[in-house]
Amino acid sequence: MKAEYDLSKMKSRKNPYASKLKKPVTMRLSEDVISYFKEMADEKGVPYQSLINLYLRDCVAQHRKIDISWQVKS
Repeated sequence: MKAEYDLSKMKSRKNPYASKLKKPVTMRLSEDVISYFKEMADEKGVPYQSLINLYLRDCVAQHRKIDISWQVKS
């Protein structure tokens, strides 16, 4: 192994994994939702934000759609 390497002649290229990187976002979540995921994350031994990401990723993979229909009282 060399003590030093000359990298000045290398060509740069885009990171092929850049599209798969996580993007930081700011969300407002209810305290009970955060508590639910934190408890579940503690049971599983994973960070709660990772658990929320896994849940949302599963929703994407399963093409789940939410039904937001409000009941109209007569």
